[in-house]
Amino acid sequence: MDHSELPITTTAPVKRERRWSVAALCIVLAVVCGLAAAWAVNSASDRTKVLAVARDVPAGQALTAADVTVAEVSTDAALSPLPGADKASVMGKRTAVDLRKGGLLLASQLAAGTGLGDDKQQVGVLVKRGQAPSGTLAPGDKVLAVTTPTQNSTTTSNDDTTDSSIEAVVVSVSRPDASGAVVVNLAVSTSDGPALASRASQGRIALVREPRSN
Repeated sequence: MDHSELPITTTAPVKRERRWSVAALCIVLAVVCGLAAAWAVNSASDRTKVLAVARDVPAGQALTAADVTVAEVSTDAALSPLPGADKASVMGKRTAVDLRKGGLLLASQLAAGTGLGDDKQQVGVLVKRGQAPSGTLAPGDKVLAVTTPTQNSTTTSNDDTTDSSIEAVVVSVSRPDASGAVVVNLAVSTSDGPALASRASQGRIALVREPRSN
């Protein structure tokens, strides 16, 4: 047997097959990367800035800057959130429903106008602990703003005997401070507004909530 003859090798074809596999894989990766980049560009162009709720807001409360934030979301014809550019215009508007943190702000969730009417004035009253029912006041509640006597007072002034109780409607209630005091915004008639503001500035107002069945 002639041992000088060498067997036929298949090394060269295997190398060519590997090169073709690597080239095909590179082409596939390039296509995938291109599609991903195109998708990212299209997704970014489809996103828009809208208003979102930054924290829970009860119905009837006037919106503040801390209640609303601007978020970017994908465009969806089924939703109609307010544009981010409208943030300043919704400040002070009252909510028609309870708002939950993280939700989008819709025009239908805001009450038309201020809710006070043209014949009403709004007065802010600082109510200390014990001068109003604890934790039970809510927007829309009817209350009596009762004038309390001055300290060390032995006589009743004319201001105290005339309209000492003023009918009002709660517009909003602030969160309690460290001492438990809250600021209650009240809607009252134009004839009662100045008197209520004067007594409130002296800390002489206590609130009595009327039955909600009335």
